[in-house]
Amino acid sequence: MDPITVSVIQSSLIAAADEMFAVLNKTAMSPIIYEVLDVGTGITDAQGELVSSGAGIPTFVGVLDKAVKRIIELHGPENIRDGDCFVTNDPYYGGVTHLNDVVIALPVFAQGELVAWTASIAHWNDIGGKTPGSMAVDVTEIFQEGLRLPAVRLFEKGELLRSVFDIITANSRLPDFVQGDLWAQVAASRKAETRIRQLVESYGADAYRAALADLFEEGERRGLAGLAELPEGTYEIDETQDDGAVWHAAITVSKERFIVDLTGNPRQREAPYNTSRDGAVISAQMIFKALTDPTLFANSGSFRALEVRTEPGTIFHATGNAPHGYYFETRIRLYDMLWRCMAKALPERLPAGHFGSICGTVIAGIHPDTGRRFTMVEPQMGGWGATAGRDGLDAMYSASHGETFNCPVEICETRYGIDVGFKRLRESGEGAGLHSGGKGLQTRYRLRAPATLSAGYSRAKQPVWGSNGGGDGGVNGLTVTRPEGSTDRLTFASGVQLKPGDEILIETANGGGWGADPRSRP
Repeated sequence: MDPITVSVIQSSLIAAADEMFAVLNKTAMSPIIYEVLDVGTGITDAQGELVSSGAGIPTFVGVLDKAVKRIIELHGPENIRDGDCFVTNDPYYGGVTHLNDVVIALPVFAQGELVAWTASIAHWNDIGGKTPGSMAVDVTEIFQEGLRLPAVRLFEKGELLRSVFDIITANSRLPDFVQGDLWAQVAASRKAETRIRQLVESYGADAYRAALADLFEEGERRGLAGLAELPEGTYEIDETQDDGAVWHAAITVSKERFIVDLTGNPRQREAPYNTSRDGAVISAQMIFKALTDPTLFANSGSFRALEVRTEPGTIFHATGNAPHGYYFETRIRLYDMLWRCMAKALPERLPAGHFGSICGTVIAGIHPDTGRRFTMVEPQMGGWGATAGRDGLDAMYSASHGETFNCPVEICETRYGIDVGFKRLRESGEGAGLHSGGKGLQTRYRLRAPATLSAGYSRAKQPVWGSNGGGDGGVNGLTVTRPEGSTDRLTFASGVQLKPGDEILIETANGGGWGADPRSRP
């Protein structure tokens, strides 16, 4: 294969994944998708190995190859046919995350052969369950969290399975939005399917496969080259969480392997704070990629040197029917803990801790002007940690949340009928140091009609960590203030009833400082 043809095929696959993202962004119905971009798109090979990805949340992209592999495992490669399309949201059936995050995966056939899969994942506003927004904290089993879609077909040999569509819409409080977002994901997969077929028809199946093999080899080469630059050894960390639990991790670095050992951690809980093994692997992939090859280039070859050890039945490898509703808080704290572990070994290279939470805020009710039911799903921004060379960044999304955006005030007030009092940087002295942590955010919502609140805020007790002598960055929090003056400080809550005039104050933490502040020395 000549290198120009190889490069054209590879670049075309990256462009196809980006085009998927654009289609999803332009056609989805929910602001959490088209404004916040709480999505991920990607293309895998016939076996489910990640080939390319679009923009969006990096940890969502990490779901897609694992979802496709599970679909193949469940159905068997001999039963995958041209015109099929699958849906899953269940972490025990390839969904990886929680029931709100829905994966659509479509096998691509060219010249009679399965050559690829196109897949996307997006957060749906409501998938049933006991509370609006489907993110209850008072659950003990996954059955209570909403509709489970165990890697079933949406289309079979090109024929729409109406019964599956009907089951999905009948189990959501927002059937129009669910149906619109579902079709947006299907359209995204079909667009990429067309592009891949054109590639195979233009260059041939042999050239296509050769380009993929070259791509995977390049990913592996980059990973190993970056790994060789890291100091060899075993690095360990124990970290206390807000609930008093102590988490442990050990990272062993050699010239050929990067081993993340998560065995010996707390048992899984009868509460929605577990993550799947695949979710833990994604956290490890994030830190491995940041350390070895912090570029946009990523495919399955990029992670061949990574090994992740987990223990079934623990919070990082939940089994049975354990709930997963707030998996993202567990996974982001795991990622942050692994980052902190390596920051001790590489303080000059890695920033201090960031606010370390999605700070997911869900408000559901009836629009006071239109009478239409709504569900607002709003992740929050906070401060990032300072580095050896500069202050931390202000008001960014979580480090594992990727290329996402806040919902504009105008969209919030129009689509949800909620007044936004202010959205401003949080001024405080936390996160001081030679270089200061970035500023968190303050946001105030005022209710115009009754609504129900759900929220999940980590680092509400254990502060953001400073590095190399820098100061801690503070904590995250949410406060509900009633018109008569009473207040409720919340961290994880659901089913909280709000009335007109109630105000919600959100405060996210500053990033950690880096280095001792010379002015504080005696």
